[in-house]
Amino acid sequence: MSARRWNAIYATTFAVMLGLLAFLFWATPRNEEGFQWFDPMIKGGWMAWTFPIALFFYVIAGLLILMTLLAIRYPETPRRGVLRIETTRGDRLFITLLGSAFINLAWLFFFGAPLTWALILCLFYAAAVFRWV
Repeated sequence: MSARRWNAIYATTFAVMLGLLAFLFWATPRNEEGFQWFDPMIKGGWMAWTFPIALFFYVIAGLLILMTLLAIRYPETPRRGVLRIETTRGDRLFITLLGSAFINLAWLFFFGAPLTWALILCLFYAAAVFRWV
């Protein structure tokens, strides 16, 4: 595929994701004081879809789309890291997400909210997984 076609694919994907993000902001409840970030986006819904929860799933979907585009554009061969198993970019993303969930759960258990420092720890963990696993 030509570089021109890939640029169109990237631009279209970016536009769709930007549109979805704009929709999330539009759907966030607000009153005269401003945005109500932690109020349910769907009143009486089966799940408490607040803006942070929707943004979390938006980021996960964005990562999956990015990994899919990378796998199509730049196919890779699996590599062996410190775990001595063959992993691809997608495998390392899964290991990162799973480990980050456990890091956040442990942080909540030992320190409680806020999770700012847990997020920073997760970023270092992600960098280590993508570098050495």
